Amino acid sequence: MNGELVMLLKIFLSAAFVDNIILARYIGLCPYIGMSSNVANSIGMGMAVTFVMVLASCVTWALWKFVFLPLHLEYFRIMVFILVIAVLVQLVEIVLKKNMPNLYRAMGIYLPLITTNCAILAVAFLGVDYGYTLLQVVVYSISVALGFTVALVLLAGIRERLRFARLSPFYQGYPIVFIATCLLAIAFLGFKGLVR
Repeated sequence: MNGELVMLLKIFLSAAFVDNIILARYIGLCPYIGMSSNVANSIGMGMAVTFVMVLASCVTWALWKFVFLPLHLEYFRIMVFILVIAVLVQLVEIVLKKNMPNLYRAMGIYLPLITTNCAILAVAFLGVDYGYTLLQVVVYSISVALGFTVALVLLAGIRERLRFARLSPFYQGYPIVFIATCLLAIAFLGFKGLVR
């Protein structure tokens, strides 16, 4: 039991901080840059990505384990995994449109883009490629989503403060956003020795 708990803790710390999907792997940058203009929208995007990522990882893990491997259909993996993610994003879109219309409007084009968010597809692939159990896949996907959300909210906080900063016109807009992202990535390098 202790060995499994230690393994889950390592998966959690590694996925959320050490190998952060945004700041260490540079995967999923489109919604990261697009939805980091304010903290409230960033949290909403983080929740939507978390929901889709966890469900997609569980569904794709089950399909991989009980359909693809026994029937030797591994070559359908990309197509089916993307289809699963697209269906889940549609579900999120329907729920947000009905229950949180303000967040739905704020997300705009970035909500359907979750379908093509390579971070969600990467987590679905990595969960099966690492040979994780279902519990490990759930912990891994939750921690990756948490790391995604943390990076998103950190950048949103920085961008909100940068609105009041006096910057050269050369640095305004996306240049300062990428500089801030680079500095966040350097800060997250401090977690590298955390998990061994």
